[in-house]
Amino acid sequence: MSETILFRGALVEGTTAADVLVDGGVIAEIGPGLSRAGATVVDADGLVLLPGLVDLHTHLREPGYEASETILTGSRAAAAGGYSAVFAMPNTSPVADTAGVVEQELALGEAAGFVTVQPIGAVTVGQKGERLAELGAMADSRARVRVFSDDGFCVWDPLIMRRALEYVKAFDGVIAQHAQDPRLTEGAQMNEGAVSAELGLAGWPAVAEESIIARDVLLAEHVGSRLHVCHLSTAGSVDILRWAKKRGVNVTAEVTPHHLLLTDELVRDYDARFKVNPPLRREEDVLAVREGLADGTIDIVATDHAPHPAEAKACEWHAAANGMVGLESALRVVQQAMVDTGLITWGDVARIMSREPARIGRLAGHGTPLTAGQPASLAFYDPSPRRTFTTDDLRGRSVNSPYLGRELPGDVRWTLHAGTVTVADGAVLNAPGVRA
Repeated sequence: MSETILFRGALVEGTTAADVLVDGGVIAEIGPGLSRAGATVVDADGLVLLPGLVDLHTHLREPGYEASETILTGSRAAAAGGYSAVFAMPNTSPVADTAGVVEQELALGEAAGFVTVQPIGAVTVGQKGERLAELGAMADSRARVRVFSDDGFCVWDPLIMRRALEYVKAFDGVIAQHAQDPRLTEGAQMNEGAVSAELGLAGWPAVAEESIIARDVLLAEHVGSRLHVCHLSTAGSVDILRWAKKRGVNVTAEVTPHHLLLTDELVRDYDARFKVNPPLRREEDVLAVREGLADGTIDIVATDHAPHPAEAKACEWHAAANGMVGLESALRVVQQAMVDTGLITWGDVARIMSREPARIGRLAGHGTPLTAGQPASLAFYDPSPRRTFTTDDLRGRSVNSPYLGRELPGDVRWTLHAGTVTVADGAVLNAPGVRA
């Protein structure tokens, strides 16, 4: 339920202070000294106004793995992080490889109402890498799928990858690749390097990522199609991507917040919260992906929000599941790693966390300019506080966050989804638009 709200004094993308009038689900006016009889007035002095964030890589687990997350609980977590839209990855049960499953996910997202839930379809049937899924049927469905991925599994067969790239050209789709050579990572437990050698854990070499990216950018160039690289994590991958873009290849890439901040040194305590795929890398890789994000080589930040029940992490390192939750912490981590270090501005944050993800995913109504007449999907963020991140900050069903106990900056104060309030004064609402 949208309402008429007047936000006073917000810093538009961190620069000029302005009032923002939201009415009828859109930005009715934006500028100094606004007023509207009967509007709810909110003091937004000092808050950074951003377009509602868009996450191109979220695991919502439903259908099939509701013990970890549901579309409702994941949507609440997204709203808490300032998101107004998320793309739901297909590794569900059943796998999202048919029009029926993606339409079910879309309907569940609409019923929840906290964010736009845009399904991603699997590239291959069952994500098994053997034959193409119903790409055209998913594209023509009510879900209008435009992003396809076997995330969690690499589309390792070059012929199938080529055919997928060719197929999606017909409807301006994109293949989002999980770049991991399966033979080079058999039994891998962490990043291959000095720390893995000291700990005696099987290593996940950087070349396993880099070799797939190199192959796929050449395939994308050959067929003239769009390629997106999921959760890029190494310095070498940044170099390959930079080369491909200079060559004119139509390729985009994402980096996760955790690969911007955390390193493989955290594995020394065998805390399974830090087990993720691709693994946490070296400090040199962290610095390289930060540079790649700052100079535009890497296009966006995507969370790879991957919830798991407690028992999947409270076990021996080798048996623990890969993945971290990240929706509620993403903006805070980007502030710490990129904004506070002077590498990017808040305007850049709007680009890499809202506008570009929406553009890559061809998601209408999100990532729009902060101007009158545009949909009022907005985030109001306070960058000033610093406090310890705790389970109280998590709004999903799982608590496998790598940031618990770590001090992070910032706080999402208000989130709006198409004019409907989902977070009010820092509190996630029990139902969108309904405040006590």
